[in-house]
Amino acid sequence: MIGILLAKFKTFIRNPWTFFIFTGMSIVFALMIGGTGGMSSIPVPVSSADDIKESAIGEALEENEVYTFNWMAEEEMKKRVSSGKAEAGVILKEDSYEVIVGVASSNVEMIEQTIQGVYVEKRQNEKLLEMMGADTESSQQEFLDNMEQSIESPVFSIEASSFRSADAVVHDSASHSLFGFTLFFVIYTIAYNVLSILIEKKDGIWDRMILSPVKKWEMYVSNLLYSFFEGYLQVIVIFLVFRYWFGIDFNGRFLEMLLLLFPYVFSIVALSIFITACVKNTQQFNAVLPIIAVSMAMIGGAYWPLEIVSSEILLALAKINPLTYGMEILNGVAVYGYSLEELLFPISILILMGVVFMGIGIHLMERRHV
Repeated sequence: MIGILLAKFKTFIRNPWTFFIFTGMSIVFALMIGGTGGMSSIPVPVSSADDIKESAIGEALEENEVYTFNWMAEEEMKKRVSSGKAEAGVILKEDSYEVIVGVASSNVEMIEQTIQGVYVEKRQNEKLLEMMGADTESSQQEFLDNMEQSIESPVFSIEASSFRSADAVVHDSASHSLFGFTLFFVIYTIAYNVLSILIEKKDGIWDRMILSPVKKWEMYVSNLLYSFFEGYLQVIVIFLVFRYWFGIDFNGRFLEMLLLLFPYVFSIVALSIFITACVKNTQQFNAVLPIIAVSMAMIGGAYWPLEIVSSEILLALAKINPLTYGMEILNGVAVYGYSLEELLFPISILILMGVVFMGIGIHLMERRHV
């Protein structure tokens, strides 16, 4: 058995492209559909009629996290807006501003509100300085410093909290896409590894190995262990990328979430051997696997939340879908913060599915291919 595993690992090292392709596709689709990478700031060209870039207005605009205000000449700014490279541009003056609109969109209104808020704050500070009688520049700066210090250290604080009912639905599009596409593409990685059992049987490799001291159960176990390893490694790599590259903390339960995915990967290995036992050749496998995998993803809630599905038939089919319970485990840990006791039901269902699929699959494979 050890020899078979070593041979599998050497094959993986020599040809890891299938693993890399499905891992990369999981990451790319999660980023494209879920926006997990976070919203990038929107560039806005700005020109200043006066030297106000270094003033309080310029500093306030530089601190904005939603928009990136790029300072340039007025002619260049208007050229960028007219050519469609920017939705809108802004001309800043000492006490007023002008918005040059290129494309009417919601961003234009938000840009104007942002600029207006900066000018309103500037006018409020001027009124406060006038009321406090701060005439000199030093007294004005001292007053502003004291006011900022008072804001940072208030006399009392207000704490806001929210609550939800026990049956409330929490939908995080970024996490949902990440979980869904990870569980979806790992089906292909595992299934194509289990397919090697069928190929080796057809090529007569197993017939020759049976004559050796290797037992048949060792050949099954070694192949299934390797398929489990590669599928689980893919999940780990994807989650590590989003954990340490994109900063998703998974509700502070990263390691726990990885451990709780063991039953899902096991159930997919079992389902793959069941599918392999039901087909006669590689061509049938290549035709059947995408249909089953995509159907599982659609019915199991990988593409959209099951809470928006109203069809009783689809919801009933979701109850016999391993991906449904894999999504339930991931959302329960990372979104809802469920304890281990609350996740025992989906874990138990996945283990049961794995045992059933594994038993039926190996039985059919022995009867049809040996």
